[in-house]
Amino acid sequence: MVGADSIGVWVLGDQLWIGQAALAARSDARETTPVIFVESRDYVRQRRYHRQKLVLVWSAMRHFAEELHAEGWSVTYAIADDFQTPLRNWVARYTLDTLYVMEPADRPFQQLIDGLVLGCTVAVLPNNHFLCSSDDFRNWADGRKRLVMEDFYREMRKRYDVLMAGDRPEGGTWNLDKQNRKPPKRGLKPPAPLQFEPDAITQEAIATVKNFDGATYGSLDEFHWAVTRSQALQALEGFVRDRLPTFGPYQDAMVTGEETMWHALLSPYLNLGLLHPREVIATAETAYRDRSLALNCVEGFIRQVLGWREYMRGLYCTFPPDYAEENWFDHAQPLPDFLWDSSQTDMNCLQQTLQQVERTGYAHHIQRLMVLGNYSLIAGLNPQAVEQWFHAAFIDAHDWVMQTNVLGMGLFADGGKLATKPYAASANYINKMSDYCQGCRYNHTQRTGDNACPINALYWDFLLRHEDKLRSQGRMNLVLSHLNKMTADEKAAIRERARTWQTAPTAEGT
Repeated sequence: MVGADSIGVWVLGDQLWIGQAALAARSDARETTPVIFVESRDYVRQRRYHRQKLVLVWSAMRHFAEELHAEGWSVTYAIADDFQTPLRNWVARYTLDTLYVMEPADRPFQQLIDGLVLGCTVAVLPNNHFLCSSDDFRNWADGRKRLVMEDFYREMRKRYDVLMAGDRPEGGTWNLDKQNRKPPKRGLKPPAPLQFEPDAITQEAIATVKNFDGATYGSLDEFHWAVTRSQALQALEGFVRDRLPTFGPYQDAMVTGEETMWHALLSPYLNLGLLHPREVIATAETAYRDRSLALNCVEGFIRQVLGWREYMRGLYCTFPPDYAEENWFDHAQPLPDFLWDSSQTDMNCLQQTLQQVERTGYAHHIQRLMVLGNYSLIAGLNPQAVEQWFHAAFIDAHDWVMQTNVLGMGLFADGGKLATKPYAASANYINKMSDYCQGCRYNHTQRTGDNACPINALYWDFLLRHEDKLRSQGRMNLVLSHLNKMTADEKAAIRERARTWQTAPTAEGT
């Protein structure tokens, strides 16, 4: 009889895995354990979301609910304005004493849970979608002067015996990143990633999003993301089979028309629970050993999952809540219109990247960091507004992902709590690592003048504006020495050119 134990399970939209803690705790009592999913429209109306992400999350939730029902669970799927109303009704219907829910990955959702009045005890079970728990990360971080990702990554390699030869790293080297920074060459043709055609459930989710009355962003002309665990496993297997063998060398490169390059496109599935990081890492390592794949390709990929992803979540849980308000440079420029509408910029690097994001909700890490993040940093955009835009624009965006990645890594808004220097660059970097400059109306070699690339003026103006602060960052002293070689007239011309771009039209209400 359902409800005989007076315990129910609430499955959140980013916890779509049968092994998640709340479901696992009741796996032996599924016939007596009611389960609920809730789509809250008011929650989604609180901020803008990419249409592709809304379809992905709602379709994946609906598919997972169907899968649980087929496996014998009693499932309620509620679509309502808020969370509390359907949850209270469901608790009363089954006369529940206790509600199990797995700890949310995002701090704001935990606060939401804490504020619910449901008429039963809410038991929050530890989140098992990460390999390093928040408590374990805090223990690792305790007493360290700097929380360096490389140190954490090595500890995780040892703990989980990943790419290890005894107590030494496979190949004798921990990090092969230097082999994975090649600029693109002509004729690069990476294998295409797997795509999935929308089934009836996904088509229904697409129709729901098209008719949604909240603020959204991006296109729904096409939707090809995986929405089930089975499809996510196919995406993982396809990446490891076709793309991982040549993933490494060009993972930082950007090429017009090759939007995904060799990247895995697995982060949306990891972040929703359709894949678990341990199985992703194990699949890659098994392929390395069974197929003799190049170590730099496999290590580079595993470092992103076992190192960077876990490190970002650990920092998010360790930094205090006011980390979200960090603004070390006191940047205050509002968002430019073109971030919401790519047609409003004639800078090719930005237009190429933003058009891709509009269509798919995706861009790879260098497009995010060195095109979108770099522009936002050197143009002096308000970091909280930029973080909100990233959250709205990307299909894999979650609070725990975006805060540390955008504020810490991309914008150096925390003054170096995460990164060891600001990731600021002139157009020279973009020209080296992409073909974007070849099709652009601006000259990537010029700093001033009407045809000069705005990235150059903004970059040098950024250094001039913050010279004193940046000198406290030891890794910046070499580039700052170039300021001494500029004449006063050149500095004035750079400032004037930068002001032109900083006062460009901005998005209404940002």
